[in-house]
Amino acid sequence: MRFLRVRLAFAEQVRHPMHEFLVSHPEMDREELWTWRFLGDRPAVLFRVVGPIEPYRERIADVETISEYTLLPVTEDSFYAFVRATPTSEEWEWILAFAQESIVVVPPVIYTDTGTAVFEALGDPEDLRALLAALPESVESTVERLGEYDRRRSPETVLTDRQREVVATAAELGYYDVPRTVTISDVAAELDITDSTVSAHLRKAESAVMQETLSLQD
Repeated sequence: MRFLRVRLAFAEQVRHPMHEFLVSHPEMDREELWTWRFLGDRPAVLFRVVGPIEPYRERIADVETISEYTLLPVTEDSFYAFVRATPTSEEWEWILAFAQESIVVVPPVIYTDTGTAVFEALGDPEDLRALLAALPESVESTVERLGEYDRRRSPETVLTDRQREVVATAAELGYYDVPRTVTISDVAAELDITDSTVSAHLRKAESAVMQETLSLQD
């Protein structure tokens, strides 16, 4: 069984309003699509969202295509979102690309704060190539990994583009040197963002890397 890890880049004009909210709101980190049921004209999906719940609640209430939603807090900065909505024609186009009996998408699908989505799919090589070919032209796809499937790896631990940028900048400036030669404030000044934003990105990135490292040792 082969697998591929794909990053989809959605142009701003075809992003779902909630994905655009994820991109535009400075405190939102990511949405993880964990399960879905694409039956009828209003699919039901379950997200785990990392970010503040109240701004999310205010925005989702204004999205006309979403007919039903329930938000369930998990921690101070994460919650579940059960959503029923009517996809746009553009969304149906790429959703149907996955509607093949020979393809299995491994959850979660990670929607990032830079307008991309990352996921892993399993299948025969020809079927995986057909999946990529079936994606609409409005969605740019990049294959990040291809090989034999390893159950211990998951896109859940993939760093977002923004996290990678912050970590790379911190490493370049000397934040991870021993002894450390710069501070959080130095990294924040270089990126022109707040200290708290840098701290949050580094903390989440470091946690993701450690979780993947430990899982590979099981």
